[in-house]
Amino acid sequence: MNRLRGKIVNIESSESISLVEVKTDIGNICAVVVETPETAEYLKVNNDIYVLFKETEVSIGKELSGMISLRNRFECVVEEIQKGKVLTRLVLKCGDNLIKSVITTRSAERMEIKKGDSVTALVKTNEVSLMEIPDGS
Repeated sequence: MNRLRGKIVNIESSESISLVEVKTDIGNICAVVVETPETAEYLKVNNDIYVLFKETEVSIGKELSGMISLRNRFECVVEEIQKGKVLTRLVLKCGDNLIKSVITTRSAERMEIKKGDSVTALVKTNEVSLMEIPDGS
């Protein structure tokens, strides 16, 4: 599980759903949550929060151009590759942070991903979770 600390910078709510934007060290990350500031005390602008997303939810792009609907995109460098028969685990350096991704080995081979490559990590907003930071953490 990828976990980054950040600060809530914007919240847009409608009915019982919110689009929450969190400033992190790798850039702003957006999450769709089924809560609002009225139903969840931790959803307040300027609150510190953890942003969570699974390794399997991090898609990889190489030499991307044009527009794409995913808001969460981060320019990274491949630090480590652990290639298995079916799946490949990538460790990506995004600024001073490490992000992990699991993609199919076929995709890694098709894209010819190697250590040192510049890639774009992509995460859909509905695959991002937010977690309240307990006091003192």
